[in-house]
Amino acid sequence: MKTMLYYFSGTGNSLKAARDIAAKLGDTQLVAIRKPFPQTIDISADRIGIVFPVYMWGLPLMVKEFAGRLNAGADKYIFAVATYGGFPAGTLDMLSDVLKAKGMKLSAGFGLQMPGNYTPMYGAQSQETQQKYFKAAAEKIDRIVEVVKSGKPAGIAHNFWLINKLFSSLIYSGGSKQIPTADKNFILQDTCSKCGICAKVCPAENIKLIEDKPAWLNHCEQCMACLQWCPVEAIQYGQKTVGRKRYHHPSIAVADMFKK
Repeated sequence: MKTMLYYFSGTGNSLKAARDIAAKLGDTQLVAIRKPFPQTIDISADRIGIVFPVYMWGLPLMVKEFAGRLNAGADKYIFAVATYGGFPAGTLDMLSDVLKAKGMKLSAGFGLQMPGNYTPMYGAQSQETQQKYFKAAAEKIDRIVEVVKSGKPAGIAHNFWLINKLFSSLIYSGGSKQIPTADKNFILQDTCSKCGICAKVCPAENIKLIEDKPAWLNHCEQCMACLQWCPVEAIQYGQKTVGRKRYHHPSIAVADMFKK
């Protein structure tokens, strides 16, 4: 059976997960969720998968918009994998609701813990800790693939309802409104080498190069790709990230993040 696997990734965690799932499923086409969206989203495959990170205990805004543009029909097998650093809360339930509003069903929803990467709150975890997450994720992916290959509906991963209500409803509904303009907090240091990588890795096309230096355009996704992939660490998020160790998945190269 053919699978179309769409992924959204800023620092490579979800791309790595999508690649591993695709390799184990076989006959799978990987497609990045990036702006601008295609006029028509390909839904011709037997199965459709969506892999994405949890942002603010909910859907990245771009993933929410992408899911709302799908028109796959009620009978299509749709599965999703949400990568997260802390906990998924009700993120996958949120995706299920978006699909349901368009007459589709989320047949299976899985959570996949990976190293956290939100540098405004913390620096990269130790290599030892990262490797523990990678090992557990690889084992979880084997189980995910087994379920998807069976073609049977499965449960949707989430936390206790009160946690879902607090984080994915109350906090997300208020906080996510601030995400597009949160790029006002990015600061460019004089060490910028004018390489342009920040603009190339931005999935939202939110960075314009002016005299070869980045300017943010206020439709940010807070994926932190620009900050994490800057080779000279010239991009900061206020003063919070100064001196904090950057993170991107060690199996993903910067060129993998460029628009395809």
